[in-house]
Amino acid sequence: MTVATARRVRSLLLVLAALLVTLAPAPAALAAPVAKPGAEVVSVTQVADRQVDLGVRSAALGGRTVNVRLLTPDGWDPDDRGRHWPTLWLLHGCCGDYTSWTSRTDVAGIESLRDVLVVMPEAGWNGWYSDWWNNGAGGDPAWETFHTQELRRLLESDWGAGSRRVVAGLSMGGQGALLYAARHPGMFKATAAYSGSVHPLLNDESVNRIMGFFAGQGDDPRRVWGDPVAQRDIWAAHDPYHLAKRLKSLPVYLSCGDGTTGPLDAPGVTSALEADFNRQNQALAAELDRVGARHVTTNFYGPGTHGWAYWQRELHASLPMLLRALKVA
Repeated sequence: MTVATARRVRSLLLVLAALLVTLAPAPAALAAPVAKPGAEVVSVTQVADRQVDLGVRSAALGGRTVNVRLLTPDGWDPDDRGRHWPTLWLLHGCCGDYTSWTSRTDVAGIESLRDVLVVMPEAGWNGWYSDWWNNGAGGDPAWETFHTQELRRLLESDWGAGSRRVVAGLSMGGQGALLYAARHPGMFKATAAYSGSVHPLLNDESVNRIMGFFAGQGDDPRRVWGDPVAQRDIWAAHDPYHLAKRLKSLPVYLSCGDGTTGPLDAPGVTSALEADFNRQNQALAAELDRVGARHVTTNFYGPGTHGWAYWQRELHASLPMLLRALKVA
């Protein structure tokens, strides 16, 4: 081989080597990062018989950790990934938290719930079961996304929750129960609202009252759904009255007092809030009838204020309907 030929061969080899380097796979350190799950359980605490608290870190809540209380059915075993239970989501009201139902009612002792997984999620002191508007920027808190996407998937993959679900709640949680059933068709088989905020756009009194709740933690009240005039479409999208058509095929239970002193109240106690919510519930019931809903049960029981004694009673009253939808009763 001549010197010139050797030089040409060496040049060719250098070119081939450069091509091999260019075509080689990228080092592992440069690979695209694997996305973290939307929610993950970071703590598990047994707080009482059949009561387990999960600490859940949520991307929808800006990476914060919030708690979810489970009231577990007989035979529940989180390690048994093959068994899934009918699920009742039980939502708390404004000024409460994930412990409210077990601390204020007898829900943990109800025999008919021993074959049901009851999910009681944290929803913020005044979170309103919504992904907050935040001046159009969205983001934290996104309670609706946390509950209906992150938490639902987590519970169904790792904690025995089944795909047959119903949802109920009181006050703010009553609104949330109707919103989730309406805004996520097929997710819930039935819904119940006790003294729920079910038509916040009813009139100026109702709007001003809920704006006051929105501002209850020193927040700008427009962070939640925006301005009730400028962002009326967002308000309507979170107003069960304006979503009545989406509820017409579901079993719906509505109950409320009229705000006057009732049989479960101390003498002389009244509630302007309950009176407002009573008018809202009456309006929603009429709208459900107008759109052709055929599975609505109402218990507008007259005298009664905004209190736990009534909500415990109404949970018991609505359970037969909810359990039939779960195919448990």
